[in-house]
Amino acid sequence: MFDRILIANRGEIACRVIRTARRMGVSAVAVYSDADAGAQHVLQADEAVRIGPAPAAESYLRGERIVEAALETGAQAIHPGYGFLSENADFAEACAAAGVKFIGPPAGAIRAMGSKSAAKALMEEAKVPIVPGYHGDAQDAIKLQERAAEIGFPVLIKASAGGGGKGMRRVDRAEDFAAALESAQREAAGAFGDDRMLIEKFVESPRHIEIQIFADSHGNAVHLFERDCSIQRRHQKVVEEAPAPGMTETQRAEMGATAVNAARAIGYEGAGTVEFIVGAGGDYHFMEMNTRLQVEHPVTEMITGQDLVEWQMRVAAGEPLALAQEDLAIAGHAIEVRLYAEDPDRDFLPRTGTLKRLRLPTGAGIRCDSGVTEGDSVTAHYDPMIAKLIAWSADGRAAALRRIERALAQTEIVGLENNRDYLQRVIGHSAFVEGHFDTSFIETHREAIQPSDAPLPEDALACAALAIELDRQEKAAAAAAASTDPWSPWHLVNGWRLNHSGRHDIRLVQGDTGHVIPVAYGPADYVLNLASGPVRCAVERDGDRLRVQIGHRRIAAGAYVDAETVAVWIDGRRTAFDRVDPLADVADREEIEDRLVAPMSGKVIRVIAEAGAEVEAGEPILVLEAMKMEQTIVAPGDGIVGAVHFRAGDQVEEGAQLVDFERKES
Repeated sequence: MFDRILIANRGEIACRVIRTARRMGVSAVAVYSDADAGAQHVLQADEAVRIGPAPAAESYLRGERIVEAALETGAQAIHPGYGFLSENADFAEACAAAGVKFIGPPAGAIRAMGSKSAAKALMEEAKVPIVPGYHGDAQDAIKLQERAAEIGFPVLIKASAGGGGKGMRRVDRAEDFAAALESAQREAAGAFGDDRMLIEKFVESPRHIEIQIFADSHGNAVHLFERDCSIQRRHQKVVEEAPAPGMTETQRAEMGATAVNAARAIGYEGAGTVEFIVGAGGDYHFMEMNTRLQVEHPVTEMITGQDLVEWQMRVAAGEPLALAQEDLAIAGHAIEVRLYAEDPDRDFLPRTGTLKRLRLPTGAGIRCDSGVTEGDSVTAHYDPMIAKLIAWSADGRAAALRRIERALAQTEIVGLENNRDYLQRVIGHSAFVEGHFDTSFIETHREAIQPSDAPLPEDALACAALAIELDRQEKAAAAAAASTDPWSPWHLVNGWRLNHSGRHDIRLVQGDTGHVIPVAYGPADYVLNLASGPVRCAVERDGDRLRVQIGHRRIAAGAYVDAETVAVWIDGRRTAFDRVDPLADVADREEIEDRLVAPMSGKVIRVIAEAGAEVEAGEPILVLEAMKMEQTIVAPGDGIVGAVHFRAGDQVEEGAQLVDFERKES
């Protein structure tokens, strides 16, 4: 076994590898960019080496610098994690040339599976079923459109060198093909440096099932069963679980054996995932093979009791697999959700900012993999993942689902928009609960998983007001204790006045709705004047929670308060408000809408409308890219484009004025 390894990655996967290395007594070296100098993986490692500026192309994608760091620190092996250089055959060869072991498959296997087109040809030779399509070398737009017509719409355009849904477009009509192809090629070129495409028949009502495989250098190969990754948005996985709902033992054994045969066909070693598309009738087809550890590997670990990172390290060190196929069995059920800094109400735009609060769940059967903690920042440079939450139960899927629901209910995030509430709605939908879903689930149930229009609970307003009052009292007490006159009446915040009860109006806004909560101060409690009438309330801190008395009821609540925001969590439901200065001016809404500003930090990749162009409402003006995602800036109404302040290739900060826009008068 190695004495020291270097982890050529960042964030939660780097922290994940460090945990296993530490348990095995192996020293872990981290690498970091300037943006990650204070990141958790750096703080947790035994040693850390700076490798460059913030952009990944100048740091985490610099293979030669990472190999140098391994040699400088005496690391005998490099674990690539996932993403970045994990499926880069040239990097694997550079490691070998430097005498450093690459903890992954041979370069030849990576190359064999790195091109989707070549991989499908290999799998066809190995008698692995593949989806009908075009995987050839001809790449001109006319030829690709002709092949799409021959296959028959709907089709999928897919990046040959891609993964994770990048460079992928579904096309239902011939007239939409050219625009979809151009968009997919541009995205693939930016993400992978390769704009080659393949065309596949779109399988109706498909499930996305992947098989975890492992092989060693002694000729042994096994599968560790399947994962269902059908809950996707824009081909990006949202929820994963193992085993797959409805999978029969016969189908499991057949697909597992097919996946192992696929691995053997390319001389595979290490961890890999063979991904299949499964039709409504149970027929399955090879999609691709990921020659690395997957983001969703924890659900496999939970149902098998195995540490896949330890398996990777032992196989890379030349050891045989510890278990044969007959030694492996499924125990219980596991479900994983991915928490992202993104705004579901704004088409899932990635968000940046500081995690003012981050409370992740704990308890039996709960696992949290994260690369950030409270106070850390999510930047525009990398993937906006906050954490992965995994729940497992020996009692099956229904029990695991209850646990993941509870885990999300216990999760508290403040500081940037995130998808926690969205995930609650997804896993709470009856079709998911019953296991009746395919890859179209999110699109099919889009309306049902949007935020509810249910009236705001009075309890949320009351708890928000009481949290603000408790915060004021605690800060006043701290100021009094630090002053030379702790008993001065100037430290009071209860609105005291001679012969009168103190009163205070708390003003909050949620969306477009304002709320005013009059508060009257009693000797040891408050009277809140709510819509239902006055109610006597009290609040006190109970560790990290608040104990709230509202009339005759007691409520346990989470709360966060700062000068601009108050958020409360009651029974897993989050309600957030902006605090309002009643003296502040309210800006004209249309003027705000007409300010075409960057919704996120990123790079301008295309300017569509030049200065002076007349545009209609919704017409695209320019395209931004950040956090592996394109965002099109459109005209907010009919009007004229004024000055365009940036060119293609320019970096912009969130909030920067991109374009001047003059709305036409009605």
